Formats: sequence, structure tokens, C-alpha cells
Amino acid sequence: MSHPHPELRLPPKLPQGGLRVTPLGGLGEIGRNMTVFEYDGRLLIVDCGVLFPEEEQPGIDLILPDFSSIRDRLDDIEGIVLTHGHEDHIGGVPFLLREKPDIPLIGSKLTLALIEAKLQEHRIRPYTLEVAEGHKERIGPFECEFVAVNHSIPDALAVAIRTPAGMVVHTGDFKMDQLPLDGRLTDLHAFARLSEEGIDLLLSDSTNAEVPGFVPPERDISNVLRQVFAGASKRIIVASFASHVHRIQQILDAAHEYGRRVAFVGRSMVRNMGIARDLGYLKVPPGLVVDVKTLDDLPEHEIVLVCTGSQGEPMAALSRMANRDHQIRIVQGDTVILASSLIPGNENAVYRVINGLTRWGANVVHKGNAKVHVSGHASAGELLYFYNICKPRNLMPVHGEWRHLRANAELGALTGVPHDRIVIAEDGVVVDLIEGKARISGKVQAGYVYVDGLSVGDVGEPTLKDRKILGDEGIISVFVVLDTSTGKITGGPHIQARGSGIEDSAFSAVLPKVVEVLERSAQDGVVEAHQMQQLIRRTLGKWVSDTYRRRPMILPVVVEV
Repeated sequence: MSHPHPELRLPPKLPQGGLRVTPLGGLGEIGRNMTVFEYDGRLLIVDCGVLFPEEEQPGIDLILPDFSSIRDRLDDIEGIVLTHGHEDHIGGVPFLLREKPDIPLIGSKLTLALIEAKLQEHRIRPYTLEVAEGHKERIGPFECEFVAVNHSIPDALAVAIRTPAGMVVHTGDFKMDQLPLDGRLTDLHAFARLSEEGIDLLLSDSTNAEVPGFVPPERDISNVLRQVFAGASKRIIVASFASHVHRIQQILDAAHEYGRRVAFVGRSMVRNMGIARDLGYLKVPPGLVVDVKTLDDLPEHEIVLVCTGSQGEPMAALSRMANRDHQIRIVQGDTVILASSLIPGNENAVYRVINGLTRWGANVVHKGNAKVHVSGHASAGELLYFYNICKPRNLMPVHGEWRHLRANAELGALTGVPHDRIVIAEDGVVVDLIEGKARISGKVQAGYVYVDGLSVGDVGEPTLKDRKILGDEGIISVFVVLDTSTGKITGGPHIQARGSGIEDSAFSAVLPKVVEVLERSAQDGVVEAHQMQQLIRRTLGKWVSDTYRRRPMILPVVVEV
């Protein structure tokens, strides 16, 4: 199995007749999925998603793929194929289209409807091409065939990309639910037909490669939901992803059965469920869904609220309810259902929300104590079955952290894919398919691009480091007025602390040391403001470290008169 090395450099020019595959996100992480395919000087992109920030990235809203390696080649892009409508696959599209709005978007009906609604908020009207399973479309030098796959959102597609260099199949996110709610199975017959033609490179979803067996059917949740609904005496509040149409459908069915009304809470939830209903993917009995503003007129035992926040996102509706920062107040006897998985890295945030809800008297039902979630990704048993059908000549695990990629590679090897034809890559690692063999040829820049409010890419690691210090250790500011002609201190030093846990009065012990250092510097003829600031920072920083074992940010201000 080949894998990247730190010393990888920029790849050479792609040889004539070769196909280049460059993942810019989604490898070594859950999210930010984006893969660039290159043939004969033209580019095809599959997915363009976002990654959601973790606790060590304070103030960050979203994390994007790094477009720098293709920024000077935007005119070479033939289109963006979107495998399905989840944020980790479509959330980055508006930011790429800001740079070139006329790049065509190719996807299924629901996927395009979701991204068009998102782009409308960015005031971008995209060029779109709607496709469905069984369709073939020539997109520049790439012939794309679309295959139905089952996932936790309707209308998901895999894509087979044919070029003279060979056929590449990208699964997108998929599982093999044999009893899907919408009756739309993963089309194993189509994959078998592609296998007979010859799959030269398979890019396969790795998320559940460590999990043995098969993913339970989505419909297994229905009975659990009925039990929860039957035992709930007051309001039921369900938190789910705003795009999990199948899960919301089961909530609606249970609410209808038990004589409850449903209100959607949160802009993305209202928008996405409205789209799904209008397109026929969500079946809503007449009168079942009501506006949240009308809930005051209903008794508590007839209310179901469906909101976002199942991952503990601080600004989502459920987190705000837990913090008493929402118009909907949790009360004793409410039932809260977290109907989703835990995305790695979100565990602490989710349990913080669960504790907050429990504190106010809610009965919280979650994956840890009830079967209210099944995964949307194929487990090891399904992947083995899938590889035995596809028989890929080369395998490249995608969509997962390192442990998932490695586990998926091992599954491929068990089914007969030669070890030297299994490529374990990471974001930015360039893989070339030449004469039927996939091999790593170099690496391009593929770092994190942070979205902070309206700022895109302006916040970097140094800024995040400063934010961490401010959040963990606080800040100490020092104000000094300096007479540059004499070198004398004519004002201050004045020292103030915020968030450091040190009382301002405590700094009287270090003031003489600061004054002494500055006066000695002035006597030596060093009165330049920047050098004075450095002296203050070192002197005060050492005292704080020795006295309190803390390392706050120290901000000296020297005013010259």
C-alpha cells in the first residue's frame, strides 16, 4: 500500500494520456470533501464541501477546501459534480462560485434544489445540469455515468468517470440498505456492469470501514420512535441534520400516528424540508405541519418540534434551548430526541447540550440509550460485498480519518486488490492513473481555509493560536508614556488584566521591575518604542510565569511624546 510522505513535492506535468486525481479535502477528516480530476488539460471536480470547526478553532464558522492549486485554472474547470446534498459535500460551492460564477453544477434534482437555495442567499444564479441514475453525460473530455446509491439523504449518486486513461468510479457517500424508505436501492447491478467493463480506479467511502457487519435498515428506527412518542406526556423536540429527509419522514409519520402537530425550527430546517416537500421527497399529511408561532394555541401533548443542533453547535436551536437562550424554553417532562450520529470531535459539545437539557428536566433520548440513529455509510461487511462486485484494479479509500482509510484499504486487500495498487493518500496528495496503475506523484497545497464572519481565508493558524491564548490565559495590557528626548517615563506604567485571574492590585509587585528595566534601557540610549515593548513583555511575562504559572497574552503600548 502506498501512502504519502512529508517530503513530497509539487507533481510533474501530467503525462499525455494520464488521469490525475487530487483530493483537496475529505481525506484524514470527516468533511470538506472535494476531489479534482484532470485529463488533457481539463478539470472535473466532484463535490465541494465544508468542515465544521472544533473547540480549538474559536470564532471559526466553517472550514473550506484550499482552492489555491486550481485558482489559476478556473477556466479549465468543465463542471462540479455533486454526489448528494449534505453540507460536507456542497457547502463550499458558493465560495468557489464567488471566484467563477459560471462553473456548471451537475447533480440530482434534490441536490441541485438544495444548492440553488443556498446560492440564492449568496446572490449567485448557477448554471445547472440535472441528472439521475442511469444518465450518461459528456462533460468536456470526461464521460460521466451516474449510479443510484442509498444514503441518509434522497437522490444520492455515485459517478463513473470514463476517459481514455481508464474508468474511475467515485462512490460518494453510500450504504446498502436493503429496505430503504423510498425504495431506492444502491444499484449493485450497475456496479457489476461497470466491473465487467473494468474499473481502473475505485474511490470508496471509508467512514464505517472499522465497523463490522452491515448497517441496520433506516426503517428500524420507526418502532423506537413510536415507543418514545407513546411514552411522552408533554412536548417532543427532535434534533436532526437539516437535510436528513428520511429521518424527518419517520418523525412526521410517528407524529401523525399519535395525533401530534409538527413545527420546524431554524432557517435551514424550514428551507430544506420545504424543498423536500415541494419536490415530493417528503410526504406530509394535510394539516400535520404548522407554523412555530401557532404552538401556543396547542396543548403540550400535541406538539413536536424539529430543529437543528444534534452536533452541539453553539448557535443551533437545541444548544440555545439548553442554555436558556431561545424562545422555546425546556420544561420538566419535555422529551428531546437526538436523532443523529456523533461526528468525531463533537462529543464534548453534544454531551454539554445533553447535560444542559437534562438540567431543565428534559428526558433526553440519544444514540447512547436508544436506537434512534443508523448510519448512512457502508460498514465493513457491505464494503467487502461491494469490492467483490466491483473488482477494482486500483483502490483509493476516501471520506474518512486516517484510521478509516487504513481499515478500508485492508478490506480491499482482503478481496484481492494487490497491495501495490492500493493508494492511501491525504488532502493534497496527487495520484496519477497511468497505463492502468495508480501511483502517488506529488503533493499540492491543501490546508484549511477558515471562514470567520464575512472573512474568508484571512484568519490563519497564528490568529487561532492568539485566540486560544486569550481564551485560556487572558490578556494583560501595559500602558507607558515615554519622553523620547530624555528617555524618561512620564506616564505609567499602568497595568490591567482581563481573563487572567490576576487582580490589578497584584501588579504593584512587578511595577518597580518594569520601571527599572525601562530606565536602564533609556540610560543605554535604547528608547525605540518596539524595543521598549519587547522589554516590557519579557519582564512582565517572566514575573507572571514565575508567580502564577500562567502565560497570558501581554500587550504593551508605548506612547512617545
